Amino acid sequence: MSSNFYSTQDYAPSAPPLPSISTSTVVGGALQSFPGGAGSYPTAPLVAAGSYAPPSHDLAAHSFHVSGFFPPGTHPEIVRSFQTVDRDQNGFIDEYELQIALSSGYQKFRMRTIGLLMFLFGNPKNPSNIGPVEFAALWNCIGLWRAIFERFDRDRSGAIDSSELSNALLSLGYAIPPSVIQVIMSKYSDANGGRGSLDFDSFVECGVLVKGLTEKFKEKDACYTGHATISYDDFMLMVIPFLVP
Repeated sequence: MSSNFYSTQDYAPSAPPLPSISTSTVVGGALQSFPGGAGSYPTAPLVAAGSYAPPSHDLAAHSFHVSGFFPPGTHPEIVRSFQTVDRDQNGFIDEYELQIALSSGYQKFRMRTIGLLMFLFGNPKNPSNIGPVEFAALWNCIGLWRAIFERFDRDRSGAIDSSELSNALLSLGYAIPPSVIQVIMSKYSDANGGRGSLDFDSFVECGVLVKGLTEKFKEKDACYTGHATISYDDFMLMVIPFLVP
């Protein structure tokens, strides 16, 4: 597969494959199905440790490029959540308004997570704001991450440990080595009271970082070998936006 495939992949690199918006959507943290299709969250084939599965063509790969209106079939609750915080009715919301909007359907995310979501889903021409189309894609992405989190939080503790995190990422097609999992757990342990586990907020931040950085790496690894030659400049341009959204 040539690297040209990625020319349409850079809009929302962290988003798992989305269901068809004409048949299903995510409302209040739950995937809702409508006539014509069944709602589900994605799983991926098993892959070798330290590697990843090639992406499939889906809505996340080639949709949601034009701001200004909601995609056809967007659930009214998503529209309402956006319009409630868009107080000046200019058709865009900033990071603080996004935090409030997501609180109405999911939970109050930390601003670090909000900033990362803004970076991943925002329009490059207007990075400090997101419009209706970006918001709908972001809302559904969070819902799918929620479904994955609940699937692997088998003890229903509201947090996932290193084993559950590894399995959750594996379900997305990312066989993260144990050494990297431990680094991730160490990074987020303090944010969760030193419990050695990730709450949903940290899971979203961790998940989008892993998935987003992997998508960027794939741009340099057209044959999916797990290896790439990257210049220092390209490396810095790849990593820093994820560290300082």
